[in-house]
Amino acid sequence: MELKEQFEKAAAESKQLPAKPDNETLLQLYSLYKQGTEGDVNTEPPSNMFDFVGKAKYEAWESLKGKTKDEAMSEYVALVTKLKG
Repeated sequence: MELKEQFEKAAAESKQLPAKPDNETLLQLYSLYKQGTEGDVNTEPPSNMFDFVGKAKYEAWESLKGKTKDEAMSEYVALVTKLKG
């Protein structure tokens, strides 16, 4: 199976995990997904200083700057596989 197909399958499976991952893992999933689909962060950080969730998501994605889409997709697939058990 091609990496893009594996990635799309993992994205669908991530919505049906046996248990809800902790916040740190959710941020990891989010940032790897964004990096795998869009590449480096391409938006401004949230301007509302009380938008803690938005800020955390932005920082998690920004931390992957420079990682290729293929690397991010591959890591995302591996993480979802691990979470499935």
